[in-house]
Amino acid sequence: MSDAAVTHLPAPGTVTMFTTTWCGYCRRLKSQMEREGISFTEVDIEHEPGTAEFVMSVNGGNQTVPTLLFADGSAATNPTIAQVRSRLT
Repeated sequence: MSDAAVTHLPAPGTVTMFTTTWCGYCRRLKSQMEREGISFTEVDIEHEPGTAEFVMSVNGGNQTVPTLLFADGSAATNPTIAQVRSRLT
């Protein structure tokens, strides 16, 4: 697991959401998680050192966001809200 992943590993029942300010998919998922009461920490990969490299490491070299990091160390790229809920239960 990369240093960025370890640094941003969320508590059980929450997620870390790697985003950018201009990502529409990120805004949509963020609002869906807020509506569902899912706790998350948002990390902007353009401003947080090492996080773009983590996102690239789980996305075949691409800086694809939103990328979510779960408490078990697994990641999901652009998941649906149903996928997020199922991974937290």
